[in-house]
Amino acid sequence: MEFTPIRPIEPLWDSLSQPVQETRPADGVSLFASVFQSAIDNVRETNRIQVDLEYQLATGQIDNPADVNIAASKASTAAMLLMEMRNKAVEAYNELMRISV
Repeated sequence: MEFTPIRPIEPLWDSLSQPVQETRPADGVSLFASVFQSAIDNVRETNRIQVDLEYQLATGQIDNPADVNIAASKASTAAMLLMEMRNKAVEAYNELMRISV
Protein backbone atom coordinates (compact mmCIF):
# COMPACT_ATOMS: atom_id res chain seq x y z
CA MET A 1 0.00 0.00 0.00
CA GLU A 2 1.35 3.41 -0.96
CA PHE A 3 1.04 6.37 1.40
CA THR A 4 1.06 9.90 0.11
CA PRO A 5 1.94 12.61 2.62
CA ILE A 6 -0.39 15.53 3.21
CA ARG A 7 0.88 18.62 1.46
CA PRO A 8 1.14 21.78 3.56
CA ILE A 9 -1.09 24.71 2.75
CA GLU A 10 0.62 26.85 0.13
CA PRO A 11 0.04 30.61 -0.07
CA LEU A 12 -1.32 32.17 -3.24
CA TRP A 13 1.64 34.58 -3.34
CA ASP A 14 5.23 34.39 -2.14
CA SER A 15 5.09 36.31 1.11
CA LEU A 16 2.95 38.87 2.86
CA SER A 17 6.08 40.80 3.77
CA GLN A 18 6.99 41.46 0.13
CA PRO A 19 5.59 44.65 -1.40
CA VAL A 20 2.76 44.19 -3.86
CA GLN A 21 3.87 44.71 -7.43
CA GLU A 22 2.47 47.65 -9.34
CA THR A 23 0.05 46.28 -11.93
CA ARG A 24 1.79 43.50 -13.79
CA PRO A 25 4.22 40.78 -12.70
CA ALA A 26 7.10 39.81 -14.97
CA ASP A 27 4.99 37.55 -17.20
CA GLY A 28 2.55 40.34 -18.12
CA VAL A 29 -0.44 39.07 -16.13
CA SER A 30 -1.94 41.17 -13.36
CA LEU A 31 -1.73 39.96 -9.78
CA PHE A 32 -5.53 40.03 -9.61
CA ALA A 33 -5.84 37.76 -12.65
CA SER A 34 -3.14 35.40 -11.45
CA VAL A 35 -4.82 34.96 -8.04
CA PHE A 36 -8.14 34.18 -9.69
CA GLN A 37 -6.50 31.84 -12.21
CA SER A 38 -4.76 29.93 -9.44
CA ALA A 39 -8.08 29.60 -7.57
CA ILE A 40 -9.79 28.32 -10.73
CA ASP A 41 -6.97 25.85 -11.35
CA ASN A 42 -7.23 24.69 -7.73
CA VAL A 43 -10.97 24.04 -8.13
CA ARG A 44 -10.39 22.09 -11.35
CA GLU A 45 -7.60 20.01 -9.81
CA THR A 46 -9.47 19.17 -6.61
CA ASN A 47 -12.56 18.27 -8.61
CA ARG A 48 -10.51 16.01 -10.90
CA ILE A 49 -9.00 14.25 -7.89
CA GLN A 50 -12.45 13.80 -6.34
CA VAL A 51 -13.88 12.30 -9.53
CA ASP A 52 -10.90 9.94 -9.87
CA LEU A 53 -11.25 8.74 -6.27
CA GLU A 54 -15.01 8.27 -6.66
CA TYR A 55 -14.37 6.15 -9.75
CA GLN A 56 -11.78 4.10 -7.87
CA LEU A 57 -14.23 3.63 -5.00
CA ALA A 58 -17.00 2.51 -7.38
CA THR A 59 -14.72 0.00 -9.07
CA GLY A 60 -13.21 -1.29 -5.82
CA GLN A 61 -9.69 -0.08 -6.54
CA ILE A 62 -9.28 2.12 -3.45
CA ASP A 63 -7.89 0.94 -0.12
CA ASN A 64 -9.07 3.81 2.10
CA PRO A 65 -12.63 5.05 1.46
CA ALA A 66 -12.00 8.03 3.75
CA ASP A 67 -9.84 9.50 0.98
CA VAL A 68 -13.02 10.06 -1.05
CA ASN A 69 -14.59 12.10 1.75
CA ILE A 70 -11.42 14.12 2.20
CA ALA A 71 -11.22 14.83 -1.53
CA ALA A 72 -14.88 15.85 -1.59
CA SER A 73 -14.30 18.23 1.31
CA LYS A 74 -11.26 19.74 -0.40
CA ALA A 75 -13.18 20.22 -3.65
CA SER A 76 -16.12 21.78 -1.83
CA THR A 77 -13.87 24.14 0.12
CA ALA A 78 -11.98 25.19 -3.02
CA ALA A 79 -15.26 25.90 -4.84
CA MET A 80 -16.62 27.92 -1.89
CA LEU A 81 -13.39 29.94 -1.75
CA LEU A 82 -13.64 30.73 -5.46
CA MET A 83 -17.28 31.77 -5.11
CA GLU A 84 -16.47 34.05 -2.18
CA MET A 85 -13.60 35.61 -4.11
CA ARG A 86 -15.93 36.22 -7.04
CA ASN A 87 -18.60 37.72 -4.77
CA LYS A 88 -16.10 40.06 -3.14
CA ALA A 89 -14.76 41.15 -6.53
CA VAL A 90 -18.30 41.89 -7.78
CA GLU A 91 -19.08 43.81 -4.59
CA ALA A 92 -15.90 45.87 -5.00
CA TYR A 93 -16.74 46.57 -8.65
CA ASN A 94 -20.26 47.67 -7.74
CA GLU A 95 -18.90 49.91 -5.01
CA LEU A 96 -16.51 51.53 -7.48
CA MET A 97 -19.36 52.10 -9.92
CA ARG A 98 -21.33 53.94 -7.23
CA ILE A 99 -18.55 56.48 -6.68
CA SER A 100 -19.43 59.79 -8.26
CA VAL A 101 -16.68 61.73 -9.93
